[in-house]
Amino acid sequence: MLTKFETKSNRVKGLSFHPKRQWILASLHSGVVQLWDYRMGTLIDRFDEHDGPVRGVHFHRSQPLFVSGGDDYKIKIWNYKLRRCLFTLLGHLDYIRTVQFHSEYPWIVSASDDQTIRIWNWQSRTCISVLTGHNHYVMCAGFHLKDDLVVSASLDQTVRVWDISGLRKKTVAPGGEDMLRLPPMNADLFGGGDAVVKYVLEGHDRGVNWAAFHPSLPLIVSGADDRQVKLWRMNDTKAWEVDTLRGHVNNVSCVMFHARQDIIVSNSEDKSIRVWDMAKRTGVQTFRREHDRFWILAAHPEVNLLAAGHDAGMIVFKLERERPAFATHAATLYYIKERHLRTYDFQSQRETTLFSLRRQAAAGFNQGPRTMSYNPADNAVLITSDAEGGSYELYVIPKDHRSDPAPECKRGLGTCAVFLARNRFASLDKASNSILIKNLANEVTKRCPSPCPTTDAIFYAGTGNLLCRSDDKVVLFDVQQRSTIAELSTPFIKYCVWSGDMSHVALLSKHAIIIANKRLGNSCTVHETIRVKSAAWDDNGVLIYTTLNHIKYCLANGDSGIIRTLDVPVYITKVFGNSIFCLDRDGKNVQLQVDTTEYMFKLALLQHKFDQVLAMIRNSALCGQSIIAYLQLKGFPEVALHFVKDERTRFNLAIECGNIEVALQSAQELDDKDTWHRLGIEALRQGNHQIVEFSYQKTKNFERLSFLYLITGNVEKLSKMLKIAEMRNDIMGRFHNALYLGDVRSRIRILEEAGQIALAYATAATHGLSEEAERLADGLDEPPELDADARLLLPPPPILKEDNWPLLTVSKGFFENLVATGKGPEADGGAEELDMEDGVGAGWGDDLDLEPKADADEADEDTMANGDEEAEEDGEGGWEMEDLELPPELSQPQAAAGTDSIFVAPTPGMPASQRWTQKCNLAAELAAAGDFPAAMRLLNRQLGIVSFGPLQPYMLDLYTGSHAALPTLPGVPTLAAALDRNWTSSETSKPPTAPALVYTLSMLDEQLNAMYKSVTDGKFTEGLRQTNALLHKIALTVVETRREVDELKDLLNIVKEYNIAVRTELARKDVKDNPARAAELAAYFTHTNLHPRHKILGLNSAMGVFYKAKNYSTCATFARRLLELNVSQQMGQKARQVLTACERTPTDAMQINYDPRNPFDLCSLTFTPIYRGNPYVQCPFTGARFQPACKHKISPIGDISQIGMDASGLSCLPGQSR
Repeated sequence: MLTKFETKSNRVKGLSFHPKRQWILASLHSGVVQLWDYRMGTLIDRFDEHDGPVRGVHFHRSQPLFVSGGDDYKIKIWNYKLRRCLFTLLGHLDYIRTVQFHSEYPWIVSASDDQTIRIWNWQSRTCISVLTGHNHYVMCAGFHLKDDLVVSASLDQTVRVWDISGLRKKTVAPGGEDMLRLPPMNADLFGGGDAVVKYVLEGHDRGVNWAAFHPSLPLIVSGADDRQVKLWRMNDTKAWEVDTLRGHVNNVSCVMFHARQDIIVSNSEDKSIRVWDMAKRTGVQTFRREHDRFWILAAHPEVNLLAAGHDAGMIVFKLERERPAFATHAATLYYIKERHLRTYDFQSQRETTLFSLRRQAAAGFNQGPRTMSYNPADNAVLITSDAEGGSYELYVIPKDHRSDPAPECKRGLGTCAVFLARNRFASLDKASNSILIKNLANEVTKRCPSPCPTTDAIFYAGTGNLLCRSDDKVVLFDVQQRSTIAELSTPFIKYCVWSGDMSHVALLSKHAIIIANKRLGNSCTVHETIRVKSAAWDDNGVLIYTTLNHIKYCLANGDSGIIRTLDVPVYITKVFGNSIFCLDRDGKNVQLQVDTTEYMFKLALLQHKFDQVLAMIRNSALCGQSIIAYLQLKGFPEVALHFVKDERTRFNLAIECGNIEVALQSAQELDDKDTWHRLGIEALRQGNHQIVEFSYQKTKNFERLSFLYLITGNVEKLSKMLKIAEMRNDIMGRFHNALYLGDVRSRIRILEEAGQIALAYATAATHGLSEEAERLADGLDEPPELDADARLLLPPPPILKEDNWPLLTVSKGFFENLVATGKGPEADGGAEELDMEDGVGAGWGDDLDLEPKADADEADEDTMANGDEEAEEDGEGGWEMEDLELPPELSQPQAAAGTDSIFVAPTPGMPASQRWTQKCNLAAELAAAGDFPAAMRLLNRQLGIVSFGPLQPYMLDLYTGSHAALPTLPGVPTLAAALDRNWTSSETSKPPTAPALVYTLSMLDEQLNAMYKSVTDGKFTEGLRQTNALLHKIALTVVETRREVDELKDLLNIVKEYNIAVRTELARKDVKDNPARAAELAAYFTHTNLHPRHKILGLNSAMGVFYKAKNYSTCATFARRLLELNVSQQMGQKARQVLTACERTPTDAMQINYDPRNPFDLCSLTFTPIYRGNPYVQCPFTGARFQPACKHKISPIGDISQIGMDASGLSCLPGQSR
């Protein structure tokens, strides 16, 4: 069974496929009817008007209708386009079991627990016949596909066949509809005379749940509560039982004939679906569910699909694969159809049958040919199938091509088999997880282990190479060298398609395509929502692939699109230009014509073949929003600009690619406020003050206009803005313009007019206008006090006034040159013609004449008028300027040197941080470069660090420490500068190689001494903080020599020991109420590898603790160890006295977990000893040992690494990990 779609819902009691669309109806026990798209896996609609379970549902063959019947005794006819119930048919007196439309007439047949079958006319909405005769519930009823027959099954243990030819004759006869409207009493009690029982089939021992006609043969199949499936045959006079199929172990719910094969499909309450061979009358397949009973089956009327409803939902499935096995070589297709090996010549389109394949005795149902591999050197084919758990057949095609039966076949077992070289093929032995290399005599010549422990398929990957598929990756394997060349993480791959030159490969999974090069590099993935079926490469390196309903393309960079839709799925075998050759599911060769313009256009863009792009723009109807959006997305707005005619779109594209001239023309055409505003923003970004001024004038944005004149030093126009503000009675505008101009008297006058006398007085007095100040002071009761340090509010006078900012001069690109020379798509003029001045040369930075056109025209007229007058006064006619007829090639203006070549503006240089990221391979350097994700991945791989919160401030310090900010002018952002570790004054132009780092070994030594002091002073909390900080900095430190590497690792061991010791001492202070535990921790402290000074302090402390606890025997060991060290005279005397006292009574009052004679490591998470020989797990960063139960926990030593994680170790020397 190949499951195509599955739902989870309440119990499904009725199913119906749509005859054309990929839809299925499911009626539920909860009363809901669901409409699903089984191809997309989505719920389209739900219909909820029945009260109680809905047991029957059926689509109409041609109308947008379906019918449903339920336990509420109602039959409802629905229109799924209108998404509502049209009307309800009433008449049944009990539950309705099944409903079905007639394939030709406007009839519905329904079966009910009221022991009747009713036929309804859904157009007249009346019951036209009642079929009575069953004496128990009628479980199902259905029309024959062609004949005037109805079959019904009942719990009275019979199957009845009804002849409704009389009903049909009345229907087609004149006035027949009136004759069919029977009196309700007679119809319900006695049935109509237009439908009579033809056969009563008796043979089941219990109630019959289902009966169905064969679509073409005179056969009936039935299933019953006696757990049997019976096959019946009928003729014109009688019907009889042919055979009984036994195998189900519970009630048979539903049974039907397969539309395309000679098989019967049944399902049962025993939670199984069974497939029966009609010829052999035996079961060939059984599919079981673990918990769900099956209730209903449905078959698609045209496609090879079945559906089954069960307690928890439904499944849509196929019984066997429909993909034909094929292989393509040059212009020939080799494929298998109806157990014959055939060829198809793509050029002559001629089919040839080579020979028939022998049927394997062990081959069961759905075990036909699966894949094919062709060897052109020996003219041999290798065919694999699922028979015997996976097998292959090797045929050498005879030269005469007329060998029937098949030539000698060599068989073998293997999940997959593909040709590997001229006379070798490889097969996969899953049992031993090995790849067998065999010759054409089917003899094993070599055996090599698979590169993956779970390899389940192999694909050809060039001579001597294989692609091995595992669960989540594909491995490129060199069979000769027995080595892995490359691997790529992928979803589950089903097929592998190589390009003609073997440079690219397409890996096809269920819902994705991965495209990679021959070494599995530069991969990109295309995701699909529906199943990918097949693929082939065309001659241009474009992948053409099919889904269930589309032919699509995919470029090497991952860009994809739709070429055309499909009515039925096909499998691509070859692509020649605009022709796509396919095989359909019946094994027929199909040739489809497609339009390749779209993907060839994108391919030409990708390859920068702009002459082809131009030709396509001229000759193809490519202009559309999708193409424009694609060009914008891929960074080619200037290409779209040259064939777009819509002014709004042209303006947007011109703004995006910075073409201010085209944007200005479009803005003049559009002439709306938002367009001028956007044009002003872009012009200001480019420093084109004239267009900014023009835009602000168009939008009447006086405030911005005044500020523009201020920053460009245009005092004359600022004075005009002041007058305009006076005319507009804009007080604030007047004041701002007066302020920008530095016109103090105007400011005083404006403030006075506004009633702000005090401010006017302050302005006059501050700026030294004493007469004005005295006059204004007379009008004030008390003049305000002025600040003695007040500064004059005056703008700086403009020293140099420039029109526009200087811009980088660049030559025009390919398309601009074509337009300028009259060869482009816009050379003929029209609305989109560019206004190209003759004076435009190599640069685009020339100023635009933005004066009003009327004024310019008037000026030209004045000039011409004056010239005419002067000519008349002279009376000599002036110089004789006659036009000369020159050859056309000489009339072309000579281009400036260098303008013919395509010149692209220099791209910004690569940032130093990006160079660092590319060159550096240490976590500290990557963090300093700002690539924190890469640094974290490296720390995780090398040191097992999983908690990066504690490292965050140190990584940020590295980043900020490798960059400097240089102050600039006031109001201008600072300049960022990267600090390179290898910079020297003698090589200032040398590119960056490695970032400067803030953490050094000498600095860590200083902090280690500070930690020593904290421990000596007994500040253990501060000591713990300092050890954690040291550990975090060690992980982010880079050294220069091997000797420094050893020093850094020694430092790491020292800090680890102190961290364990300090945490042990802090834990001892937390358990003072538990003397035994406190004594254990004091003893454990003495076994940490500390500085002798601190070890003495620890032994002295432990000696005191154990002496007070009267554990004299253990106390004596501490006294002896203390005396072995270089202690002071006072402490030595004390230790001797304690030792003497303990040796008098060598006993321990408390039992503790401490053995001084057995070496151990301390687990600093549980604070328990790990004695030598016992299992342990390690911290991947510090190497500290822990109890096995601590695995996967965060190590308390630094709080950053995961205990027991595999890691490569500390890497701190540049080049060490390469």
